[in-house]
Amino acid sequence: MYEQFTVAVAGTGFIGPVHVEALRRLGIRVKGVLGSTPQKSEAARKQLGLEHAYASFEAMLADEELQAVHLAVPNVLHYDYAKGALLAGKHVLCEKPLAMHARETEELVALARSTGLAAGVAYNTRYYPLNQEAKTRIENGALGEIYSVVGSYVQDWLLYDTDYNWRVLAEQGGQLRAISDIGTHWMDLITHITGLEVEAVFADLKTVHPIRKRPKGEVRTFSGEQLPPEALEEVPVTTDDCGSVLFRFRGGARGMLWVSQTTAGYKNCERYEIAGARQSLSWSSVHPNELLIGHRNKPNELLYKDWALVGERAAFYADYPGGHNEGFADTFKQCFKAFYEAIARGLPPEAAQYPTFMDGHREVLLCDAILQSHRNQRWVNVH
Repeated sequence: MYEQFTVAVAGTGFIGPVHVEALRRLGIRVKGVLGSTPQKSEAARKQLGLEHAYASFEAMLADEELQAVHLAVPNVLHYDYAKGALLAGKHVLCEKPLAMHARETEELVALARSTGLAAGVAYNTRYYPLNQEAKTRIENGALGEIYSVVGSYVQDWLLYDTDYNWRVLAEQGGQLRAISDIGTHWMDLITHITGLEVEAVFADLKTVHPIRKRPKGEVRTFSGEQLPPEALEEVPVTTDDCGSVLFRFRGGARGMLWVSQTTAGYKNCERYEIAGARQSLSWSSVHPNELLIGHRNKPNELLYKDWALVGERAAFYADYPGGHNEGFADTFKQCFKAFYEAIARGLPPEAAQYPTFMDGHREVLLCDAILQSHRNQRWVNVH
């Protein structure tokens, strides 16, 4: 099914090659790649063993062989690139957040609808198989009424003031950072699994390092590269390093999220606990092939990912049998499988199983409300 597609990836940093590898595992032809300069495009082409290095985004869009483009570029470019790709007649799979502002995401949703093209956002953590199983169990009523959802997403890669990446700058990544970079993953995951809709938020955020020391050259994300003091320069930072958000969901459920990129020892840990009238469900990305099912009047259960033990939805997104773990890279493959299967079958966005531009728009609306709540220190309704 997937061999019919030819695509290209814009972005050569941490996540761009992840897209390339996941697409290839599906049997999709990845023709080429685009870096921030022609030299970076060519270097990435060689490293990844691709056919073509694009000199510009315009050159990529002009390639008539491409049916779709993947955008793994800095946030500030998402709106222009996504809009350009749709206008060029290409399906688009964009990294999160979809754009810097809700007015931009609203326009992208309308444009995607008017073109009839597939337009998705890479909220990959939906596609750990046991998260799909959690969704099925909630839809089937196993938990009963949902009372509360709590969780966190924590990392430590920005713990020190000498840790630097373009994401810390508001003009490159947006006014929110930890919330928009990883918090939106949690919010998308929770609303996807539970079907709950956020009604209002109350946020309290913190910038741990108002001044960071930026390399005078460049450093790759998550590289751990250490530079001498003379190679650094001070740069002011206004984006959030960590923070908490309270949620009120329509229907009465309550929620709480803690997000941090300055929690030592946690490289990439997303977790949730969903409490219902009958059961609870708990999951962590550190042990993604385990789902804890909590009971009041009998022993708790620990469900391991296994085709024989999960429902059809989870089994569809699990490529390996029980005892064979599936992880981070597999979630991208499964996300892209949902995206390209929808295109191949001609499914409209409302029937597709991938995160759409509308999902991306909702996350940016949430981010706008969270930022407003933090600044005004009050509950803010989500519109």
